[in-house]
Amino acid sequence: MTEKKRCAWGDSTPEYVKYHDEEWGVPLRGETAMYERMCLESFQSGLSWITILRKRENFRRAFAGFDPKLVAEFTEDDKARLMADASIVRNRAKIDAAVRNAGTVLDLDTPLDELLWSFAPKRHRRPRTMADVPAVTDESKAMAKELKRRGFVFLGPTTCYALMQATGIVDDHIAACWLAK
Repeated sequence: MTEKKRCAWGDSTPEYVKYHDEEWGVPLRGETAMYERMCLESFQSGLSWITILRKRENFRRAFAGFDPKLVAEFTEDDKARLMADASIVRNRAKIDAAVRNAGTVLDLDTPLDELLWSFAPKRHRRPRTMADVPAVTDESKAMAKELKRRGFVFLGPTTCYALMQATGIVDDHIAACWLAK
């Protein structure tokens, strides 16, 4: 049996294999799903993605399944609970951002997934190697600017591009990867 060829990062741990093969680059829709990915990408900022991936179920439990309606109602006591929870990333600015962004999701005049997908590039060239994968694009800069204008925080152009990759808004599987279409 031939082993599947993956993007280099997707072969490094069992968690990455599963994430690479089943989620990364797969088109995602829905408010809760997109809000979860937005939060997780924000929490990842400055850390390794494997750290977030390994804590994902704990994040889901701690953040009420990433239901924006529930998270938007989190109080200072809830934030203190989160800061004391060693099973997630305990960063006050990131926790505050997740709560604030939940309220911002609820205030949108368009569904969150439609807003995020509106920044999908018209043309996207498949990277030949991981070195060809950008960290920031014009579209991710535009997304970050629009999200900031609407009141979102902790979502710069690099985080937005990672969000675009994670949710299939862009497909950066390298040309030799079995998932390249």
